[in-house]
Amino acid sequence: MAFIGKYLLAVNAVTFILFAADKWKAVHKKWRIREFTLLGLAFAGGSAGGLLAMYVFRHKTQKTAFKIGMPLMLAVHAALMIYAFGYFI
Repeated sequence: MAFIGKYLLAVNAVTFILFAADKWKAVHKKWRIREFTLLGLAFAGGSAGGLLAMYVFRHKTQKTAFKIGMPLMLAVHAALMIYAFGYFI
């Protein structure tokens, strides 16, 4: 279970940092990070970092895929973690 915790910490940190980088790039009219990449990282376990970054940086908050997708992915991830920890305990 320690591996899962380290993995989730890492993927959430990377997702948060990439959201911050994408916001910076948007403001400075630079090459952007693809939405597919941001959503893919969130799907891979980084939904908490992505959702936090959305509101910290006020980025992607109006896009439906992010406004609905991030909280939905976070809920699914939380349910899976509760199930997994209940199963392993």
